[in-house]
Amino acid sequence: MFLGEYDIIVVGGGHAGCEAAHAAAKMGSTVMLVTMNMETIARMSCNPAMGGVAKGQIIREIDALGGMSGIITDKTMIQFRMLNRSKGVAMWSPRAQSDRWRFAEAWRLALENTPNLDFFQDTVKELIVEKETAVGVITGMGAQIRGKAVVLTNGTFLNGLIHIGKKNFGGGRMGESASLGITGQLESMGFVSGRMKTGTPPRVDGRSLNYQAMEEQKGDDEPAKFSFSRETSTLKEQRSCYITYTNNTVHDILREGFAESPMYNGSIQGLGPRYCPSIEDKINRFAERDRHQVFVEPEGWNTVEVYVNGFSTSLPDHVQLKALRQIPGFENAKVFRPGYAIEYDYFPPTQLKLSLETKLIRNLFFAGQINGTTGYEEAACQGLMAGINAHRKVSEQDAFVLGRNDAYIGVLIDDLVNKGTDEPYRMFTSRAEYRITLRQDNADERLTPKGFEMGLAEKNRMDLLEEKKSSTQTILRFFDSNNIETDDANTLLLQKNSSPITEKQRYKRFLLRPEISLEDIKSIDEVNSLLLAHSKESAQAAETHIKYESYLKKEQEMAEKLLRLEDVKIPDSFDYHKLTALSKESREKLHNIRPATLGQASRISGVNPADISVLLVYFGR
Repeated sequence: MFLGEYDIIVVGGGHAGCEAAHAAAKMGSTVMLVTMNMETIARMSCNPAMGGVAKGQIIREIDALGGMSGIITDKTMIQFRMLNRSKGVAMWSPRAQSDRWRFAEAWRLALENTPNLDFFQDTVKELIVEKETAVGVITGMGAQIRGKAVVLTNGTFLNGLIHIGKKNFGGGRMGESASLGITGQLESMGFVSGRMKTGTPPRVDGRSLNYQAMEEQKGDDEPAKFSFSRETSTLKEQRSCYITYTNNTVHDILREGFAESPMYNGSIQGLGPRYCPSIEDKINRFAERDRHQVFVEPEGWNTVEVYVNGFSTSLPDHVQLKALRQIPGFENAKVFRPGYAIEYDYFPPTQLKLSLETKLIRNLFFAGQINGTTGYEEAACQGLMAGINAHRKVSEQDAFVLGRNDAYIGVLIDDLVNKGTDEPYRMFTSRAEYRITLRQDNADERLTPKGFEMGLAEKNRMDLLEEKKSSTQTILRFFDSNNIETDDANTLLLQKNSSPITEKQRYKRFLLRPEISLEDIKSIDEVNSLLLAHSKESAQAAETHIKYESYLKKEQEMAEKLLRLEDVKIPDSFDYHKLTALSKESREKLHNIRPATLGQASRISGVNPADISVLLVYFGR
């Protein structure tokens, strides 16, 4: 069966695949999305939540470029919290609890309403490669689909193997079969593959829990949202989550099961995520701790199913239940589904270009967990970038690459391609050198013009951005040209136990005091009148600009210095082995990764400043 020819074929309907298919189709390519099950498009395989530390910044960046994850999250969230509010604005990170079922439904409906996008339900067992170029796929039923580019977003399905205690069976997710054939084919073409592991906790019946024994965790009093567009609105009602704790009795029961644990009996070979360990890994690595947090998260508005965040495990199911029932509030817990671990194939991402196109096969792109990442947000942003670049490649346009100073998305892809990963990669704010620049609140300023120029973000996004920037400038001009009266200032300073002023001063200077916030001076009538005429987002942007102006300038200057190295192009065929002044490790790393610019070369692990100096001399700089 021949199903036709498309510009782009996207394999996999998870978070990466959905963003890739939507972006490419919206930009004008004809797209075929091939998924093993139409009923599980955009399924939240693990926790029912989006965002979090650094991850929330990524979702806002996806939205600013014109992607859909922010809009889908807003439409289906049941709780919103801005994390790290007690820290500086660079650390603020939005997070939402989602309705798992509505989230998947909203994504599917959004894709079905995207022009140029078709669907086919089947597994993909083989790529069609001609003259070292991907030109199509063959499905498990033998159907052939031709295309100009292929995007692989296979998630945990490549040779997926599920573990529960000593039991293991093939599968990409509980109840779904693994994907076979692609790994072997890619290896035969010269690709190097590896093995990784992730896990998920048990799901329990919320009716069987005693919430009185737990700490309630409510959403924000004034919830925000992810999308910069007016397509979504903030929550008027929220569901609470709850917190409880393990104890020594729980830990002792879990230790009894270690002999049957696939993590400790050699059954699992792949490395798991360092920063999201299983409960057995926690009590083994942190033996000195007598308790660990467990977050009790509802799966949706109406369902009784509950996700036990913090209790990821692959121990035997009887051990899981016995240990769970020793947790306060879980004494009578009924389990819907036990936790399990899953091993799957991935391909070290140093085999990719910064566009996420593979180096060995033209017009073949990888996105998501196939590249060694973990998390919906990391997958979604790679899918977006792969979809954009697949479209641009078949349209004979230059690749769209975000720098480390442009977005967390740029940091993530740069880390993967230049440093690689041998454990599931997770984004943190600490990975970014320009954290003050890459805030969650200014993602629209950084990226919407780029998305609009490419044809992904719509004009109304630009109109909203210009409106926000104009309002911000109006507020800044007021603070820069008007004074706070001495009495008003000292009344506030007295409340803060801070030293008084002797003469009136500009509002801008007054706001530079670390103990004074915009919220404090809203008590002054002229300031309150000003802020009522503008959005909260514009007011926050103005305050951030005033308080962090000097730091932002320093980051910009540092970025500009490093960007000069990006102007020094390196021919793809350059022979590094002839430069004996380079260290042996550098020659090998540079030869394997083949950086496009000196800037990219400088970020490769094992390439030191002395090596960059050698290359600068060679290229006449």
